[in-house]
Amino acid sequence: MPIPEPGSPSVPVRMFKGFPFVRPAALATTVTVLTAPLAQAGSVTLEANVDPFDEAQEEAAIGFRNGSFIAVPIPFSDPTIGSGLTLGAGYLFQLDESSKPSLFGVAALRSSNGSQAYGGAANFAFDNNRWQIETLYAKANINYDLFTAAGQLPVTQDGDLARIELSYGFTPEISAGLAVRYLNTSVSLDGLGLPPIPPPFDQFLDMEIVTPTLVAAWDWRDDTIYPTSGFNLQTELAYSHTLTGLTGDYSKAFINFTHYWNPIPKGVIAARVSTCAASDETPFFDQCSLGGTDAFRGFPVTQFLDLRSASLQIEYRHQFTKRLGAVAFGGAGQTGDSYGDLSADGTHTAYGLGARYRVSQKFPVDFAVDWAHNDLGEDQLYIYVGQRF
Repeated sequence: MPIPEPGSPSVPVRMFKGFPFVRPAALATTVTVLTAPLAQAGSVTLEANVDPFDEAQEEAAIGFRNGSFIAVPIPFSDPTIGSGLTLGAGYLFQLDESSKPSLFGVAALRSSNGSQAYGGAANFAFDNNRWQIETLYAKANINYDLFTAAGQLPVTQDGDLARIELSYGFTPEISAGLAVRYLNTSVSLDGLGLPPIPPPFDQFLDMEIVTPTLVAAWDWRDDTIYPTSGFNLQTELAYSHTLTGLTGDYSKAFINFTHYWNPIPKGVIAARVSTCAASDETPFFDQCSLGGTDAFRGFPVTQFLDLRSASLQIEYRHQFTKRLGAVAFGGAGQTGDSYGDLSADGTHTAYGLGARYRVSQKFPVDFAVDWAHNDLGEDQLYIYVGQRF
């Protein structure tokens, strides 16, 4: 993560990256902890639904003993795992005056389709934010539909995820680092009397994976919670070593570039361009998708999976009062087995409207409810904390 300039808002603390696509919502108020729409960082199918502990911040006196304890339940809704509730608790503290808050946290979620996950995280920022360490452990059992040529199959993906990331800020805006993820996961049918999971999905039913990842960011936003101008460039390059499974090692990379404009008072335009590429051996739950690495709304994140993806999204945000706001958004995206074949499955589009309620008077953290309509004629509901991107 980039180093914020003195006096700038705290940078969101990423805590869970490693299971199915989704990301319910989490520890919010002045803290957002435990999942929000799965939009970030190239999560895997199991990962997204576990991306709990999302963004965390709070005013705190300097020193561990002068921190703040926060616990809060947050409802969520997402087309991949349904609606449910996230329970999160965290202890926030500042190691030095110019660094963002550090955090110890635990969280658990359960959804209407029986998905559940729990885990803990510890994030540290010190030396004026020049060094940042993020760690987590999560255990999840996620139910979702697998979209195959034979139709939709209800499956269950369970597993254990551990991740540690160390990043260094070269300037207040530019940072880079190394992350290592461990994932032990299995996929099975969610019910009796169903046909077996067909190829090529059947190659990836039981896997143990270690993934070193290079991460880099260039963050020139005026605010990390509710930006009104500037841009944010995020990229990851991962190479996964398959310890157990039928397939070999694989690689994956993605880029998200988001720009913000403030054309009128209380109005913000946010636009995101995203692309993702994965190698041939990549398991379906780690492939590129609409919603998996780009925060695209309108489809379950498991619906359009492939080795390449590209998308463009734009959103207008308006703040009517100190508490109430609304958004209008739209996007288009493609997936394919190569960049030359991105349009083979067509261009998928979605648009929608959303309402925002500001849950904190000190920080611009919003409770979000979005309705999305896609080109297949389907409607989707999203409930989460924070902005989609």
